[in-house]
Amino acid sequence: MPAPRAPRPRPAQLAVAVGSAVAGCLAGAFYHPAPWQPFDVRAYFLTVLVALPLALGEKRPFPVLVITAGGFTAYLVLGYQPSLNFWGPAVAFVSVAAGERRGRAGCGAVVLAAVIALSGVYGRLPWPVVAVQAVIVPAVAGAVGLTQRRLAQRNAELRRLTALLDRQQRQEARRAVLDERFRIARGLHDTISQHMTIATLPTGIAEYTFHSDPPAARAALGVATRAGRDALDELRRLLIVLRTHDVTGADEGAPARDGAGNGEGPAAPVPDDLLARIDRIPALAEHLEVAGLRVTVRFSGERRPLHPGVELCAYRVVQEALTNVVKHAAAAAAEVTVAYRDHELDVTVLDRGGRAPGPRTGPTPAVGEAVRRAGSGHGLIGMRERAKIWHGTLTAGPRPEGGFEVRLRLPLGQQLPGDHRPPGPDRGSG
Repeated sequence: MPAPRAPRPRPAQLAVAVGSAVAGCLAGAFYHPAPWQPFDVRAYFLTVLVALPLALGEKRPFPVLVITAGGFTAYLVLGYQPSLNFWGPAVAFVSVAAGERRGRAGCGAVVLAAVIALSGVYGRLPWPVVAVQAVIVPAVAGAVGLTQRRLAQRNAELRRLTALLDRQQRQEARRAVLDERFRIARGLHDTISQHMTIATLPTGIAEYTFHSDPPAARAALGVATRAGRDALDELRRLLIVLRTHDVTGADEGAPARDGAGNGEGPAAPVPDDLLARIDRIPALAEHLEVAGLRVTVRFSGERRPLHPGVELCAYRVVQEALTNVVKHAAAAAAEVTVAYRDHELDVTVLDRGGRAPGPRTGPTPAVGEAVRRAGSGHGLIGMRERAKIWHGTLTAGPRPEGGFEVRLRLPLGQQLPGDHRPPGPDRGSG
């Protein structure tokens, strides 16, 4: 166990102590009127004894006061004239009032008053002056010490608040990193998992029909190829958005620019071709036909452009819900309803459960089972996270009459400027 370190005086305190000792010695050497004793070796020693302990006044305030008061008392009793060393006990009491408990500070005030009174008596001052000195000097020194105490307390509180702010900033930075990781995970799930699900089904069909129906196998492989290209395109869009754009649009009013002033900073607006929009839902439904799932898409209300993040959220929820139908349900048909209301976007995805009668156009049971096993179980979590980002709500669960329903409600507080409707008429697919 290392030995405790001895307290070291601060440079300012050391300067005060040395300066007091030198000044007291010089005053005694050049000022020694009668009838006081001549300034000799003992006087020099006692003057230094009164002054030098002041260097440790902040570390050991009360012992320093006792030493300086005792040294000054011995100096007076031996008959030496009072000089500048009169201020040694007063300076020591300032540290006592600033750093000691109230009881010790009171005792220190009594010690200082007694020493000041003794100095007045040995200095042959009138008794009223002696009394006033004995009261005024401790009062002034105590007021200075209390001021230093309050200042030290405020500095300690400031250090505490600074440390608390630093911890909060570290926590916020860590939370921001986690949020970004979740955002990337959602994006990868949307682009890789769902597109690969669509690509897996045709390859299974092609394997099953490779010898019995070569044209069907080639058609299925063509669908898988297109699904792979779509996955790569979505991944490219995701990487561009993550690198250069702020999908949340937090600073939409003042787009940031990069170092070259090109408007490609983190808060720059996201180009329309990089984000999935609601008007791409019918195309998504057509892609799912290869999985044997007929999807009917219906729009209601006045269609209007929305915030890009809201449109992306709605599209991804529909994409995940339909993919879950392919993975986990035995349904042959699903319905998507997008309702534009005055202050809300209402999106519903439902399947009625069971298989419709007629020839099977979807994957074989073995392929379907492989796709269902590939599900990660993170789909509903990701959908709820997306809805929460845009202050919306998402409910999902089985329907009493059979099947499953996912419903998304998003408030429409932010809209893009202008009133340009998305291209293409309202249409369904199935």
